[in-house]
Amino acid sequence: MSREWLYQTCQPIDAGFETAAREHQAQLTKPPGSLGMLESVAIRLAALQRVAQPSVEHVWISVFAGDHGVAAQNVSAFPQAVTGEMLRNFAHGGAAISVLARALGATLEVVNLGTVNDPGELPEVRRAIIAATTADFCQQAAMSVAQLDAAFTAGADSVRAAHASGAQLFVGGEMGIANTTSATALACALLGETPDRLTGAGTGLDSAGIAHKSAVIARGLALHADANDAVEQLRCLGGFEIAALTGAYIAAAQLGMPVLVDGFITTVAALAAVRINPSVREGLLFAHCSQERGHRIVLDALAATPLLDLGMRLGEASGAATAVPLLRLACVLHNQMATFAQAGVSTA
Repeated sequence: MSREWLYQTCQPIDAGFETAAREHQAQLTKPPGSLGMLESVAIRLAALQRVAQPSVEHVWISVFAGDHGVAAQNVSAFPQAVTGEMLRNFAHGGAAISVLARALGATLEVVNLGTVNDPGELPEVRRAIIAATTADFCQQAAMSVAQLDAAFTAGADSVRAAHASGAQLFVGGEMGIANTTSATALACALLGETPDRLTGAGTGLDSAGIAHKSAVIARGLALHADANDAVEQLRCLGGFEIAALTGAYIAAAQLGMPVLVDGFITTVAALAAVRINPSVREGLLFAHCSQERGHRIVLDALAATPLLDLGMRLGEASGAATAVPLLRLACVLHNQMATFAQAGVSTA
């Protein structure tokens, strides 16, 4: 499949609906700006959805899972087998995102892009196997060109299914042992940062483990120092699920579907998407700032203000799912509050 679709212009925010939504907010029975981000989020959703009354009742969550060759460098507190085991947990409804999706009435799609211990066919899990794992980026590029393109396509396929179903909001999640290592390496390359500034605990490393992880990332960055654009940096340092998220965010923005970005790893994917196609940025909302050390730095690079800061670091789209009720409340307030005229309330 040609990669040209990645660079096609995304649907812009509709300035007319944005202006109308802002004017509507100014007429509601409250002091201007008193609902803070709940106002700005409602205005943004109205402009993205091109409607007078925004809504996020129909939410689609895609969790992409894949294993990482860099796990061989002992950069995670958990064994690599956990990725495949968590796919079974997703399928059986026991994971945090499974519980949250049920509570929200959201569609949850899980996509298996390749695990070392393949759990086989599972209910509610889409198999889009690229390989059992990426390569160890300390030894060679994490992905071949064909593998990267397959991951981009897998992400776009999920968004197209969400769009066809009538979803009003797309949420991407990830699962893959060692994927904070890949995401941190990619963020360092994209931002020109050093690993010591961005490397965090991931699944729970101690200080010695973080130092080792940082050194591993430094080796990978040195090996792939010639990777000089976002696509090549993603190919050399990323993971199947990170690339799938990048493709998903680009496809969603092209279709005009709002995206709610989850935690550190998904935010790095969003940064890659914006570096590849800058017009993606307008379609992105940001759910939370996680405990992962580099997350705030990546958010700042995207000029992003997250809705929540709850000390979360799970991934799986759990932080984004937690923020969905806020988006719903923002829409309800925008759509159902009385105006000054309707309520007979004086404005001066």
